[in-house]
Amino acid sequence: MKLHEVNEKIDINSNVYRRIAYDEIFAHLLVLSKNRKKIKKTKKNPKSLQGKLEISVLNSLEFNLTNSQKIVNSEIKNDLLSGQKMFRILQGDVGSGKTIVSFLAAVNTIESGYQCALMAPTEILATQHYNLAMNLFKKFKEINIELITGKTEYKKKKLILHNLKNNKINFIIGTHSLFQNKIEFNNLGLIIVDEQHKFGVKQRMRLSKKGGDNCDVLLMSATPIPRTMMLAIYGDMDISKITEKPLLRKKIITLSKPQEKINDIFPFIKKNIKEGNQVFWVCPLIEESKILNYTSAVKRFDYINKKFPNCAGLIHGALDKKDKEIVLKKFFEKKIDILVSTTVIEVGIDFPNANLIIIENADKFGLAQLHQLRGRVGRGKKQGHCILLFKDKLSQKAVKRIKILKNTDDGFVIADEDMRLWGFGDIIGFQQSGDKFFKIADPVHHSDLFKIAEREVFEVEQNSINLDKYNFLLKLFDKAEIINDIELE
Repeated sequence: MKLHEVNEKIDINSNVYRRIAYDEIFAHLLVLSKNRKKIKKTKKNPKSLQGKLEISVLNSLEFNLTNSQKIVNSEIKNDLLSGQKMFRILQGDVGSGKTIVSFLAAVNTIESGYQCALMAPTEILATQHYNLAMNLFKKFKEINIELITGKTEYKKKKLILHNLKNNKINFIIGTHSLFQNKIEFNNLGLIIVDEQHKFGVKQRMRLSKKGGDNCDVLLMSATPIPRTMMLAIYGDMDISKITEKPLLRKKIITLSKPQEKINDIFPFIKKNIKEGNQVFWVCPLIEESKILNYTSAVKRFDYINKKFPNCAGLIHGALDKKDKEIVLKKFFEKKIDILVSTTVIEVGIDFPNANLIIIENADKFGLAQLHQLRGRVGRGKKQGHCILLFKDKLSQKAVKRIKILKNTDDGFVIADEDMRLWGFGDIIGFQQSGDKFFKIADPVHHSDLFKIAEREVFEVEQNSINLDKYNFLLKLFDKAEIINDIELE
């Protein structure tokens, strides 16, 4: 059997298949272990945390941290105090309060005399982080914040670069432009990267080197992932989880409705807009398809635009980045009340006035993706609603997914159920991560093999076994090049 010729007729639970799957899992975890060991060898100067600024910030908040936030905050502080470089991922469900925990890490880093950089994937999310930081820290003269993106005017950008180099800015927020070669930091001590759940091993290796040896790295992801998946993706990182949501956050009411009763929704949309709420309308396709019987965002936008003239906007993946940002800005500034889109709104957007989301062809999405989309609404104090539209009769799986969504808003529970229903490949757009992790193994069917491989890799680490012994496995599963890159770094 050739590795690329796996088909449905092969019994993936047979002893022969499981043996090969185990070898692939072991080779993959060995690579992550090697990268983790390499990072942990990096020595740094421990941050000197006094805690006074953090206490002042906490006292100024209008809310108390959840127990889960407090635990994660302590884990991060221990990393900052350590002589080893922090390389941690902070995982939390949508709306669980990851941002404030990352801000506290920034506060402690700044109080220790270092600079902090926060990178977001889009200009609008970077701006939202900047506005939140400015609001939270406006009373604290010790924290000097600035925003830099691709749209920052040349004159202002030049001043920001000068002030960064001379330590007059100690908290810089921006997009990927933060890490261009021409940007020089005076004493960068912490990098926070938001919504970068698609980073592969090589990208994380490069990120860990940013800022030099004294710079800690914190990644954030709003995509809950089951433990087996976390081990497969982030086995080279320390993992923190926020498992609670703020007490004031209301559970989103989730409803389902047949497509033919779509007109019943419009009075509810009018009512929401009248109450000052905004609306997301999500479609699976950009344009109409002759093959797939799904609703397109373009067609739906035309329809809604007639129902609500000059009230709707349209975004999708094929739009120019600049045009997309313009529409999102209009929605953020409440110049439009309805945003018709594809799943591009799934992560990285926070609109506090959005309290209703309609998802068409909901039976065609995975549970985790539906949960992420649902998490775009109800992020303030108002009640959020999610309406799932479906065509024709629902399959048993689709009925089960809708039932699960109605019964729970726990992203970790949903992620476990999603992996059982759909398999691991679809849970977070796994193949978009930059690494083709597995050709044979399946974290759903072979979760027990992950546990065995994890123990064996631990033995390799503890006994300092020479990796040459496993070269044939690393080559067989295309891991040798990554191992070589790690050793050359």
